[in-house]
Amino acid sequence: MADEQITTIGTCYVCKRTFAFVPASVMKVTIDPETGLPPGMTVLATFREPTPEATARSVGEPICPDCVNRAKRFEESMRSPAPRFEKWHSDPDRG
Repeated sequence: MADEQITTIGTCYVCKRTFAFVPASVMKVTIDPETGLPPGMTVLATFREPTPEATARSVGEPICPDCVNRAKRFEESMRSPAPRFEKWHSDPDRG
């Protein structure tokens, strides 16, 4: 019985949907409860060195598999090369 993993029901931090997960194997993001952001992130989405206090009070928040997959697809789309557009050719017959 010690090898069984207990399923927990919780809310995804990103999409706020309720989902079942195993706490030991779910993807988590560390959030500072005072700011609602990861430690070291500012409201302008820039990063700075987190304070020891912010790191100490931060907690891991679960992320649902749908949001993890969406983030992976977004990352892959950002890696793909920019679309190439053909040059416009002027039509010599049209004025």
